[in-house]
Amino acid sequence: MKLETLLKGIEYDCDKLPKTCITDVTCDSRRVTRNCMFVCLAGSSSDGHDFAGSAAKQGCAVVVAEHMTDADVPHIIVPDSHRAYSLLCENFFGSPARRLKLVGITGTNGKTTTAFLIKEILERNGYKCGLIGTIQNMAGSMVLPSHYTTPEPRELQQTLKAIADEGCEYAVMEVSSHALAQGRVDGLHFVAGVFTNLTQDHLDFHKTMENYFQAKLKLFGMCDIGIINRDDPYAQRFIDGAKCPTVTYSARDMDSDYTARNIRLRPDGIDYELVGTGVIGRVSAAIPGGFSVYNTMAAAVCSLKLGIDFVKVIEALGNVSGVKGRIEVVPTGRDFTIIIDYAHTPDALEKILKAIRGFASGRIVAMFGCGGDRDKTKRPIMGRVAGENADSLIVTSDNPRTEDAQSIIDDILPGVRESGAPYVVIPDRREAIRYAIEHAQPDDVVLLAGKGHEDYQVIGREKRHFDEREIVAEILG
Repeated sequence: MKLETLLKGIEYDCDKLPKTCITDVTCDSRRVTRNCMFVCLAGSSSDGHDFAGSAAKQGCAVVVAEHMTDADVPHIIVPDSHRAYSLLCENFFGSPARRLKLVGITGTNGKTTTAFLIKEILERNGYKCGLIGTIQNMAGSMVLPSHYTTPEPRELQQTLKAIADEGCEYAVMEVSSHALAQGRVDGLHFVAGVFTNLTQDHLDFHKTMENYFQAKLKLFGMCDIGIINRDDPYAQRFIDGAKCPTVTYSARDMDSDYTARNIRLRPDGIDYELVGTGVIGRVSAAIPGGFSVYNTMAAAVCSLKLGIDFVKVIEALGNVSGVKGRIEVVPTGRDFTIIIDYAHTPDALEKILKAIRGFASGRIVAMFGCGGDRDKTKRPIMGRVAGENADSLIVTSDNPRTEDAQSIIDDILPGVRESGAPYVVIPDRREAIRYAIEHAQPDDVVLLAGKGHEDYQVIGREKRHFDEREIVAEILG
């Protein structure tokens, strides 16, 4: 690609652009190829500017950076290399998002389920749809590689191109706070943005809740319309700060644009009346838990604003099933129930436990841990929340990463002890699952929290296969 074409719409300074045809764009010095463009990105643990010289020796034709480096190749200086990288990748792949209608979902919890629901509603109404998110990326029914909730810019644009090339009209994206803060979605425009909720998470990256909020808010400067959960404490700030019109949904505020009334929680799902101006319909969805009311409402309101008929939205929700790793019941053939859920924040853990309390006839046993190299302040909160909402706890490891599993558990235990709940500590997660199964009593509900859809465990820097469904089947067998 000609350099002039690649730099279209980007603010930069360069004495003389080389005539070289650029073969690729990368920010990873390990993926440098001859005549590619290397973009220097500063991160929390390393700075791409320090690798520019190495990239030049490997054959890159030009370096994009925020300042001059030791690379002996032409430099293109930009004010913000993260934003420039996003725009460069967009140009390199031919601006695929312009062939799509993008829908973005942001929030601490509920993004994955809401994204799947919107995709399901759109497809049941005749629109071919792509998906970008935590569990998987999809172009219609075709599954694409997925590594992050919101991919880095090159992978994101490559995925959007695959979705557009597959003939999709829509792409529904989970938009993480990391992606927004790092400019990964800069240059994209969304026909609709959804805010689910904001609770403590990722403070190892954002440092403060205010920074976390400001990152999420960026999405609503890139949308035609914002769909806001009115019941969240941050809702009014999102409404006030949004640079687009907003509509609200609520299960408590009857003055909201859309409300859920006469809510009934069932062991196998939810029922409620969705009420808006001049419209009312009975939603019945086979996804249990009070939080499923909010997820289905978010999907419904978003779909309505995309132009889907109200009755058809209600019908679609009546035919959807659950999402892998979200309040997923594991077949056991025994007189107790095992549920796998991705809950890995205090708010998510509290919600899933309260949802289980709504239908459990026996004890609730919660097995959980906390991720290593992540926000340490939420660990005792997780312990307290678990103890206050479950009858018995098994404290174990999650993805310890480079931290010692026992030291993470030690950070959790003060909150557990504060709650007064009985507990055992079993650092080995496989053995913790075995203990939970062997000590389960009739009518117990055993919650395996934290891993959800993940089929791996990260110990040190190694990613080991670890599928809780397989482990449960193995132990029961």
